[in-house]
Amino acid sequence: MTEAASARAIAVAKELDRIMRSDRGRLLSILAAGFRDLSLAEEALQDASVSALSHWSRTGPPQSPQGWLLTVARRKALDKVRASGRDTKKVQELTVLIAREETEPEDIPDERLRLIFACCHPALEMKSRLALTLRSVCGVTTPEIARLFLDEEPTMGQRISRAKAKIAKAGIRFEVPEPEHWAARLDAVLTTIYLIFTTGYVAGPGEARDLCGEAEFLIRLVNDLRPDEPEIEGALAMMLLTGARRAARIDSKGASVPPAEQDRSLWDHARIDEGRTVLTRAIQRREPGPFQIKAAIADCQMAEGGPDWAQIAGLYHALYRYEATPVIMLNAAVAVAEVGDLAAALATVESLAAELCDYQPWHAARAALLAEAGRPKDAAASYKQAIALAPGQAEALFLERRLAALRQ
Repeated sequence: MTEAASARAIAVAKELDRIMRSDRGRLLSILAAGFRDLSLAEEALQDASVSALSHWSRTGPPQSPQGWLLTVARRKALDKVRASGRDTKKVQELTVLIAREETEPEDIPDERLRLIFACCHPALEMKSRLALTLRSVCGVTTPEIARLFLDEEPTMGQRISRAKAKIAKAGIRFEVPEPEHWAARLDAVLTTIYLIFTTGYVAGPGEARDLCGEAEFLIRLVNDLRPDEPEIEGALAMMLLTGARRAARIDSKGASVPPAEQDRSLWDHARIDEGRTVLTRAIQRREPGPFQIKAAIADCQMAEGGPDWAQIAGLYHALYRYEATPVIMLNAAVAVAEVGDLAAALATVESLAAELCDYQPWHAARAALLAEAGRPKDAAASYKQAIALAPGQAEALFLERRLAALRQ
């Protein structure tokens, strides 16, 4: 290979990588919707990208690289299905799809919302939803996803493969749900994206892959593709307001810091302003929902002069009407204690013992309330249990400090 040809090949590889990073989800969503088979769509798109490296290195990138990739991917899929010799109906469908290419507009539509709803379908187990969404929509690699969720790469690969197979077997459609199913399906999407965000938030900013950034990309995408939905705006506002505190969440010694004790100069005030603007817009639509309430709680934690605990307590009680879980009750009790009703808060926390005995924040909250109630021995025992169950070193170090202060 001449020096010029080598330089051209390198340039083509860089351009193809840029296109796949920016448009992979958009191309994959179109192929998956047409094929009704996510695995086939991924394989065909990968084959098309390999062909692109060879063809574009000789002729240069075409006028519409994305359109070229779609065309070649469809033909690769047709060849693959024909070679298998098992599905004549699929061959006919793909033949019709390819014939329809000539009438397609040059502008490629953005169908990623269909792909997101399929990947976040309630029929899939939650961890599979998280992994499949990151892989298919965000383009995060399987080894990266495995590291993020502390799984072996083959195990994660099998999980993703099973999820794609379940979508195909269950006949899950790549489509935006009808109005009668919209609320339930949207909640599944928002919950999946929220859990991606919280996984990244707890892991901290040192991870090679920024899951908070991936979650924000997803929620902004959903908001752009389906504007004027108050719960989508609520989820976006919550991530902006919570994410704005991320740089202050861990102190210089590596311990986690609660919002009330954080260095506010480290907060991202531009994100706070955007989050509050988005939240205000959502509230003005007068269609309340759980994600708007969670965003409002995040906002109240950053009130001037310290968290507005009275408002936070009221908001958690409102949230309980949507999510009647012991975790929401626990959070409400902590806020009630901060308002000043320690006895009621401690009674609520103790009543949750059977349901939350394996939940680390329950032990941490109970320890803090017992310490405030003048029961240091009981508090110390709860602190030790909370430390043993801590999800990371930052949380453990914070609790160890509280335990040491209690002993002193």
